[in-house]
Amino acid sequence: MSRIIRTATPDDAERLLEIYGYYVERTAISFEYDVPSIAEFRNRIENILLTHPYLVLEEDGVIQGYAYARAFYGRKAYRYSCEMSIYLDHCSRGRGYGRMLYEALEAELVKMGILNVYACIADPVEEDEYLTRNSEQFHRHLGFVKVGDFHLCGYKFGRWYNVIWMEKMIGTRPGASTQKVLHRKRAL
Repeated sequence: MSRIIRTATPDDAERLLEIYGYYVERTAISFEYDVPSIAEFRNRIENILLTHPYLVLEEDGVIQGYAYARAFYGRKAYRYSCEMSIYLDHCSRGRGYGRMLYEALEAELVKMGILNVYACIADPVEEDEYLTRNSEQFHRHLGFVKVGDFHLCGYKFGRWYNVIWMEKMIGTRPGASTQKVLHRKRAL
């Protein structure tokens, strides 16, 4: 069994869209209602690659998942932060691919000087057939902490869903007291 993690290319769009389409059509993990066209998805990949890493994990030549980062917000003061996203082929979950992709992505982001990473995660009011808390648990397992809740802000499949934001600090800041910030958060 041969596994590699490599930079995505626009030519990967069809397979990546096949993976993503499952989440659009059958889950509330993505709040999109319609699967994007291949041209639109290819354009998304090209735009992200202009500024941030976009990685795929292949096993025996077949892409099993992908992860990418993008700007957290467009203001200059946010340049040390980014948002991360990950999607795995729904048949290949539980094999450690998510951890491998996120660790590789974090390593690339550290090289870029990124210090904070964020994940925006759909969160069920009550778990159902479209959404569980697996994504939150996955991120928590990788060292993310929950930093925000948005209530009943997504509507899909005739149901309302929450969104949570999770954060992980992956670098040190000269002159900043990260310990005080983290201690204060945990005390709340």
